[in-house]
Amino acid sequence: MTTDLHGPLSAYAARLHTTAGDAHHVASPLGAWLLLAVCAAAATDDDPAAEDLARALGTDLAGAAEAARALLDSPHPLVRSATALWQRSGRSDVGAGGWRAALPRSTEVGVLPDQAGLDAWARAHTDGLIEMFPLTVGPDVVFALASALATRVSWAAPFDVADARELGAGSPWAGQLRRALRSPSHGHRCAIVSTTRAGDVIVHAAPAQTTDGAGLVVLSVAAAPQVSPAEVLAVAYDLSAGAADGAPPAGARSLFDLPLGNAPLWTVREERVRTMACGGREERHHAVLPCWSARSEHDLAAATLGFPAATATLAKALATPVEGFEARQSAVARFDRYGFEAAAVTGMFARTSLPPEGVARTAELRFGHPYAVVAVATDSRAGGGTGPWHGLPVFSAWIAEPEELRAADR
Repeated sequence: MTTDLHGPLSAYAARLHTTAGDAHHVASPLGAWLLLAVCAAAATDDDPAAEDLARALGTDLAGAAEAARALLDSPHPLVRSATALWQRSGRSDVGAGGWRAALPRSTEVGVLPDQAGLDAWARAHTDGLIEMFPLTVGPDVVFALASALATRVSWAAPFDVADARELGAGSPWAGQLRRALRSPSHGHRCAIVSTTRAGDVIVHAAPAQTTDGAGLVVLSVAAAPQVSPAEVLAVAYDLSAGAADGAPPAGARSLFDLPLGNAPLWTVREERVRTMACGGREERHHAVLPCWSARSEHDLAAATLGFPAATATLAKALATPVEGFEARQSAVARFDRYGFEAAAVTGMFARTSLPPEGVARTAELRFGHPYAVVAVATDSRAGGGTGPWHGLPVFSAWIAEPEELRAADR
């Protein structure tokens, strides 16, 4: 993959979390970004929405499309991923056009499912974590785009259990909870990190058990209460760039540079021990965190999130006029003693106006007396021709003695 996605995703995450606000929530900026990147494969140089789409993606359209293909066609062992592009039955071929070849091979392409089918797709691709598709399909939906991401992992080293009062006397949660999580003596990583955006922050990294050499690290970052959620999220994204490598984060502070005693985010104490550490100065860290879970719905209609441009780009590629769109994401996550699970389904609908009201006639045909039946073979061959069986009546019958429906078929 030639495009470095960390910067573009960090910028996109900042915009998405800003629209979500300061309340408790979970989201997948990557899930939304992937939908835009899939649309980028359909963009052309004369596309009036191309510039807005590239701005939302934070990179050029070709690079975004290439990155989406690399991610989706070589899925991570611990992160399930899927994308789909559906068009209303009876419309022009959804796969028409040279851009179809530029889509990820794994992208499902076909006829727009009904609501039950969309809900089933969401469940199937999130291991049941999300039960319903985030949008409700109607007769005015002409095409839809969807992405799903999901993970269920166990920690390489489970948390220990702590009294919730260890969250600190100043914590509003210390009196609400009985139990919290305490990082084990080995296997997790903790640090106090000096940042330019949020001052000193505390960092905890919990690695999951690896599969085929691939892993997942869940990073928790807290700053002083007066620091805005947007700034803390931005710092967390900055620090996540090196989390997978296991190296100490840039700006990590030595405990010997901090005063002993209590601070708002930590307590530093000193004791005499036997140690092989350099200079006889050993540093140890522990973290206390609460369990948590979240379930969120996000409206992605804001222009800064790119879906107006994505809709226009895809409508042009499909030669399908649209008059509006919807884009939403459903996301869930849970963090507990033994592991982490999360999923997100992002959906985009393009809508058109319904035709004017008119009159329709429906005929119900009743085979209520003897009738004929003929079974005719079809025999289509490669290259568009037909074989010797094509159109040949194979069986025929005259139906004069009807039977009751079998009990097993009722």
